[in-house]
Amino acid sequence: MYKKTLSLRFPKKMVDEPIAVNLVKKFDLSFNILKATIYPRKEGFMVLELSGHKKNFQRGVRYLKTIGIKVESIGQDIKRNEELCFHCGACTAVCATGALHIKRPEMTVEFDKERCSACEWCVAACPARAMEVRFNRTLLD
Repeated sequence: MYKKTLSLRFPKKMVDEPIAVNLVKKFDLSFNILKATIYPRKEGFMVLELSGHKKNFQRGVRYLKTIGIKVESIGQDIKRNEELCFHCGACTAVCATGALHIKRPEMTVEFDKERCSACEWCVAACPARAMEVRFNRTLLD
């Protein structure tokens, strides 16, 4: 099984098309939408985790490009600045994956980088600005 996190930028003409359904039906791929901003008659943006057999993955990415979608691979460099964090727990309330959670009975905030989907909700929620999320984007050929 091959898996990558991708960002997709849709031109206006493509936002009403069933792109994800086509990836499943035509290329036997699975996806998990991590973040999306798509409005009618405007450009769209989506971050998704795409997985399947490598050959199908490559065919699916080619399909996306041929219909005018800009596809970038996203590597994530996510960390918590321990000096800034005062373990208030605000980030745990918005973390959908459980990557940020409170360790009991110590009542400290723990961060499991492997579970993080890089949705960036913790960055906005953190009053201390201790969460730092950096994306390393590369265009897929």
